[in-house]
Amino acid sequence: QVQLVESGGGLVQAGGSLRLSCTASGTIFSINGMGWYRQAPGKQRELVAAITTGGSPNYADSVKGRFTISRDNAKNSVYLQMNSLRPEDTAVYYCNANLLGSSFRYLDYWGQGTQVTVSS
Repeated sequence: QVQLVESGGGLVQAGGSLRLSCTASGTIFSINGMGWYRQAPGKQRELVAAITTGGSPNYADSVKGRFTISRDNAKNSVYLQMNSLRPEDTAVYYCNANLLGSSFRYLDYWGQGTQVTVSS
């Protein structure tokens, strides 16, 4: 059984920074892409940033230049450094990983979510 556990959310003032972490554990043979999504109240879940196995990142336009995604393949972990936070960044942030587990198929797995609140 695979689990993705996130940490690092919290309350921060506008202009501040937070760093989110996510680690996948369980029976894992290989991990493809990893990423971060967010969902604000009343809105659909949206992609924030994603990163390939080789480390190539992709960002939503709204976070380009402010957020940085990275990963540590040896630790099955992905990180999101969030700088210059804005109130509109307030949301529940979810970690996602496309990985090969005991089912022997590549499937998407999700973390439980971590709340990020940015006050003005």
